[in-house]
Amino acid sequence: MSSSPATPYARLIAPRRTLVSCVPAYVVRSTPGASGPGFNHYPATPLCSVSWQLRGSTALVVDGAAAHDLVAHAGEAIFCGPQPAPWTTWNPGGAHFFVVLFYPDALHALSGVDMAAQVGQVAPAGERLGAPWQALTAALAALPSDTARAALVDDFLDRRWQTVRGQAGLERGVLGDWVRRLAVQAASSGMGRSARVAERRVKAWAGLPMRTLLRMGRAEQALLAARAEQADGKISWADVAADAGYADQSHLTRETRALTGLSPAALAYVMAHDESYWMYRIWS
Repeated sequence: MSSSPATPYARLIAPRRTLVSCVPAYVVRSTPGASGPGFNHYPATPLCSVSWQLRGSTALVVDGAAAHDLVAHAGEAIFCGPQPAPWTTWNPGGAHFFVVLFYPDALHALSGVDMAAQVGQVAPAGERLGAPWQALTAALAALPSDTARAALVDDFLDRRWQTVRGQAGLERGVLGDWVRRLAVQAASSGMGRSARVAERRVKAWAGLPMRTLLRMGRAEQALLAARAEQADGKISWADVAADAGYADQSHLTRETRALTGLSPAALAYVMAHDESYWMYRIWS
């Protein structure tokens, strides 16, 4: 994606083919010309992430204010666990950060981190993941482009992932596909195959219960369908709800509010007009 130096931009970079069952995408966000504060709004998600702050700083917003004890400055990396509710960060000025998104069961296999203990957590990446990730931070900062950073992370993860990938399952694509695959794997793994045992396995691997993962997958499906309808004209939310498997439009509205903080119509509007909802826009 091309951009003038003063224009904020965000983009996704695909991981190496051998990593698609581990990393859904790399995310780049840059606000090079920003002279004032900027917000970044994110939905509830089962995905984990590691975010490298390359320029500027980022603070977690808690109860409408920046939490100054949870700030990433240039040259630092932040780990985010699965997030059960929508959340927001704040950049006090121009910023550039590079993010690796992980399927939580994949990161569990790579690092041994207890995903259930990471739900809702935001912390220094080295504290959660260890010294090799700290070393990677310095190497990323020295590179000239985000394409080069993606290639470096590909190399860092590839050998590790090929060693452990059998613990975390098969290749998968969008979130809904991953959730379905996870449910099948949990139900068929090991000696105990009851629904309760499968549920415990899912929570150990992904941090969140299956019912929450299914809600998130269905919401993603609805958002993608709405974007397709929006491109063709006016959105029929009743049709979107029915196609995504909701009981009715009110059901869609309740779950969209729970996962994003906004109604479906309000979310569609801010995605089109509010730069701080850039993550929703590029993901859909």
